[in-house]
Amino acid sequence: MSETAATPSTTDPAPAPAPAKPAGIDPRGPRFGAGVTAALLVVTLLLGSGAAATVLLAAIALLFLLGAARGVQGTVQGVAYRRWVRPRLSPPAELEDPRPPRFAQLVGLVVVGVGLLLAALGVPNAVPIAAALALVAAFLNAVFGLCLGCELYLLLRRWAPAAGGSRA
Repeated sequence: MSETAATPSTTDPAPAPAPAKPAGIDPRGPRFGAGVTAALLVVTLLLGSGAAATVLLAAIALLFLLGAARGVQGTVQGVAYRRWVRPRLSPPAELEDPRPPRFAQLVGLVVVGVGLLLAALGVPNAVPIAAALALVAAFLNAVFGLCLGCELYLLLRRWAPAAGGSRA
């Protein structure tokens, strides 16, 4: 084998650098936020399908919108956690990638957004059904640390083709 065969060609493009991983977040923060969200969703369910339930679900949608746009650390619940809860706790054992919880906020926004849209179109019980679906996810995250939206994010990342390459 000649030396030129082992030397890479100067015309080959350099591999693209991997995107930088964002700074980690305290994994207890999203669980706290899920607990607050679950409590709000329980109140929404108790209100039924009236105007008050619709207004509360719209407020929850705004919270999800903040989370999807700014990440869970940028939500009202995230600020409350950082200001009043985290200072009373020991440092987290490890930090979490903020992208899966942010995607989970988008999933929550879609679920409650569809419920609000269907309610606006006159579909009966759209608000309590959307609230119940979101409550299941928020409860699982708050109580068991199982973030369904985060798991969906990881599943989609696994299925998505790698940037500039194949899935093989």
